[in-house]
Amino acid sequence: MTNILEVQELNKTYEESTFGLQDITFSIPYGSIVGFIGENGAGKSTTMGSILGTLQKDSGTIKMFGEVMNAGDVHLKDDIGVVFDTMKLLGGLTVAKLERVFREIYSNWSKETYFQLIQLFSLPKNKKVSGFSRGMSMKLSIAVALSHGAKLLILDEATAGLDAGGREDVLDVLKTFVKDQDRSILMSSHISSDIEQIADQLIFIKGGRILLQASKDKILHTYGITQCDPIHYETIPNEIRVAKRGSSSFFDVLVSDKEKLPQALQSKPFTIDDVTLLLMRGERG
Repeated sequence: MTNILEVQELNKTYEESTFGLQDITFSIPYGSIVGFIGENGAGKSTTMGSILGTLQKDSGTIKMFGEVMNAGDVHLKDDIGVVFDTMKLLGGLTVAKLERVFREIYSNWSKETYFQLIQLFSLPKNKKVSGFSRGMSMKLSIAVALSHGAKLLILDEATAGLDAGGREDVLDVLKTFVKDQDRSILMSSHISSDIEQIADQLIFIKGGRILLQASKDKILHTYGITQCDPIHYETIPNEIRVAKRGSSSFFDVLVSDKEKLPQALQSKPFTIDDVTLLLMRGERG
């Protein structure tokens, strides 16, 4: 078994809305960190909620740890760690008292891991959670997710609200989490530098459809972005055109193989941010 999570043809619609997930299909190998990239409303949270069962899917198959997930399955709760930007913890409790609560909820709970992370994240043990800043609350949620023996982390904007130092601490912990190749992470973030730093696989989603999924190394080293006018655009082979963006007289073009560009065109230096902008704001090639 090579994949910790497999999603096949996932569909989800809403009443009185034109938005929906359309045939979402992807897999997450063991030992990988997958960056889930898209603008607000692209379908990231809906996909994650459908995987977790907090949203009821219309159709499709979700297989986790080799087992098909059905509505109402709760026996895998210890194996999944979840952090959502909108999560709310018991505000009237302190960090220390919360530990006693989670000790009763999770069978694999580790008090030692929890307090090690609390110390690493510089969180006060005896301050009520209701007094925490957004960044502190996110750190606490991450500490909880990492303290009950989870094999798969699903993180939706988990670095939101953190300063640069806090993000570095969290990203270091996440990289350590997958080091043994037995665990994986599905992570969305609007901070593309975080995704570029730690993800090895990337999934781009727009309007409930997946536009591109590939390894980060392939995108950075095989894909390319070139600039051209309409005449030169027509010389680019159809099979390598991924997306284009610009005016009627000049384009930025994302291609899947820069080595197949015509001799008159060259790929310019680019980042994952540049790829994201072309995919989200441009036209399909």
